[in-house]
Amino acid sequence: MSVATRVSEVYDFRSMVLTAGDQALTQVKSVDAAWPLTGTATLDPPIPVAEALADRNGLPGAIVDPVLIDRLGLRIGDTFRLGTQAFRLTAALTREPDSASTGFTLGPRTVVRTDALATSGLLATGSMYETRYRLVLPPGVDLQALETRAESTFLDKGMRWTDSRNAAPGIGTFVDRIGSFLVLVGLAGLAVGGVGISAAIRSYLDGKVATIATLKTLGAEGGLIFRSYLWQTAILSALGIAIGLTLGAAVPLLAAPLIEASLPFPAAIRLSSGALLEAAFYGTLAALIFTLIPLSRTETIRPAALYRGGSGTRAWPRKRYLTALAFLAAALIGSATWLSGIPELALGTAGGVLGALGILALAALGLRKTARRLARSKLAQGRPATRAALAAIGAPRSDATSVVLSLGLGLSVLAAVGQIDWNLRQAIATDLPTRAPAFFFIDIQPDQLGPFLTLVKANPAVTEVETAPMLRGVITQINGRPAREVAGDHWVVRGDRGITYAATPGPKTRITAGTFWPEDYTGPPQISFAAEEAQEIGLRLGDTMTVNILGRDIAATVTSFREVDFSNAGMGFVMTLNPSALAGAPHTMIATVYAPPEAEAALLKDVTKTWPNITAIRVREAVDRVAEALSAIATATAWAAAGTLLTGFVVLIGAAAAGERARIYESAILKTLGATRGRILASFALRSALMGAAAGIVAVIAGALSGWAVMVFVMDSTYRFEPISAIGIVAGGVLATLLAGLFFALTPLSARPARTLRTQE
Repeated sequence: MSVATRVSEVYDFRSMVLTAGDQALTQVKSVDAAWPLTGTATLDPPIPVAEALADRNGLPGAIVDPVLIDRLGLRIGDTFRLGTQAFRLTAALTREPDSASTGFTLGPRTVVRTDALATSGLLATGSMYETRYRLVLPPGVDLQALETRAESTFLDKGMRWTDSRNAAPGIGTFVDRIGSFLVLVGLAGLAVGGVGISAAIRSYLDGKVATIATLKTLGAEGGLIFRSYLWQTAILSALGIAIGLTLGAAVPLLAAPLIEASLPFPAAIRLSSGALLEAAFYGTLAALIFTLIPLSRTETIRPAALYRGGSGTRAWPRKRYLTALAFLAAALIGSATWLSGIPELALGTAGGVLGALGILALAALGLRKTARRLARSKLAQGRPATRAALAAIGAPRSDATSVVLSLGLGLSVLAAVGQIDWNLRQAIATDLPTRAPAFFFIDIQPDQLGPFLTLVKANPAVTEVETAPMLRGVITQINGRPAREVAGDHWVVRGDRGITYAATPGPKTRITAGTFWPEDYTGPPQISFAAEEAQEIGLRLGDTMTVNILGRDIAATVTSFREVDFSNAGMGFVMTLNPSALAGAPHTMIATVYAPPEAEAALLKDVTKTWPNITAIRVREAVDRVAEALSAIATATAWAAAGTLLTGFVVLIGAAAAGERARIYESAILKTLGATRGRILASFALRSALMGAAAGIVAVIAGALSGWAVMVFVMDSTYRFEPISAIGIVAGGVLATLLAGLFFALTPLSARPARTLRTQE
């Protein structure tokens, strides 16, 4: 790689920060004088990196994450140890320029010079660490050609290449998926908003029946009237889209400083013309789809409606409108599938939204028919308020459909998020800790294993200890073919994997197929592979597998499959080889120790103070880190779902406002017949509550089905229905419809019957 103008070497590994009275896990980044090769590290106090890492009075400097500083109660100038080497804390690392390429870590960051670790015992032979080389290339270098050359030079050695075309593939993939998810959530929001648009157009046209009938009496054709109202709708839609694009562009720009400061990698928030065009395209299609059917019914209004007080029929629109509707829907789904970059997710989401709308539409239809029957049953006899509410829900021009559709879809998304979030938290908080060990101890040198076991087993609180040799290797070939050709993008062939060796199967090992080698076996290399993963990649007994370990290719035959359970956070290896296959290979030992929580602190102190090079990973802290990450994802998803729900609530308010005229007339009739304001208000409240409850119940069912599918098929976990959030969803639906309905009931309650009825003459 002599073509590079500058090169930086970085070591990345886990270790323990040791102080006089405490210790904590950290992710160490040891760097050379060229770091950071690009970007700037932000420190507190703001001093140059070279000064922060320099030796002073024989002690090398160190930069530490503020979280770890607070955890250990350190101050600038305090000393601590990494392994056997003492360091001086010189600054807090508030911004790490290349953290995007590191990915998820179990401990906060510590940055030191690599040469300062020479006598620490942490980079000994067999220790677990990653080495990264950063290169700055002169302008005009062919990156693709250089990548091809590098991959051919280090073929099957576990090398991974990234460059400026995609500097952080993991972050890029994550951002792309989050972006796609937000686009799909936006489409769900468009569906909810579209229901509101359709209801608003229908209500508006109901108020224009007399005008349309008059125009037809004067000779206007249905096509002319349709085009006239289509243009009105188009102008209003264009205005709404323009306002939406302005807000969508302005909010991220205004929040840019906060967003950029919160990201773990450099970012610049700018306007994206492509994103704005995509949003405008979606908005235009949604407006056309949801206004086409109501507008098409202008052709069904007859001149006689002017004299009979009627309205357009509820017959199906003409064939040309249904054809146009199908074309527009296909265009919306097709463009979302293409632009999202994840066709399966887009199609699944589109199918889910359409399915949810279909189920909600059927629920609304069932609610209306049931309400119509109950209004005529003995249940409503002697209960005028109840009968009026049921009759209003079952009326031909009831707003039940728009309310159940708009609110139900938003509640369905929120219910699904609630079920998934609760199940994930339960799996982490209850299932895993009851089965998991207290610690993983790694980087135990072979000559330290005996004393380590003596010390740990002497602790009466320790209930169980498991140990195994630990190496890292890359699966390069399966049956003489490149591993990725056979296994695809399965995780076992991505990068290096943990490997162990054993003369006999352990007491907990269950062989599912084949036979384990004899204890004194010294023949050709053999592999015992994890049964589930073998099935996933199509591995069979007798297949050959080439594994590169420390630069040496070992070709072994698969002779048995084992049951490996990774869910209990215990010790598990995909590959186990016979001991003679790895004879002489430098390696370290790994141990899992089971002990109650109250014994963890003392055990950790004894081990780390006796052997500073041994790294202890507290499983409970690791679980907390995973829970924290999942909680952040769940929170972001919940906010996105809340956006859809907010859209549904706005549509609900619109539906209530659109029905205000009908409620005024209804209130006038009821007052004329002797109904009191309290009875009328009770009727309106019962109507709203019933529609909200229907939307909530359907949402709970849809959310439970979605949560079950995600937990079982995506998370490969169990599912349990969570009733508290379900009750909250139903209660929220009832409350939302009550608030919207009762707010717009104030005017009907105060309207005078005489004035209202005279306007109908």
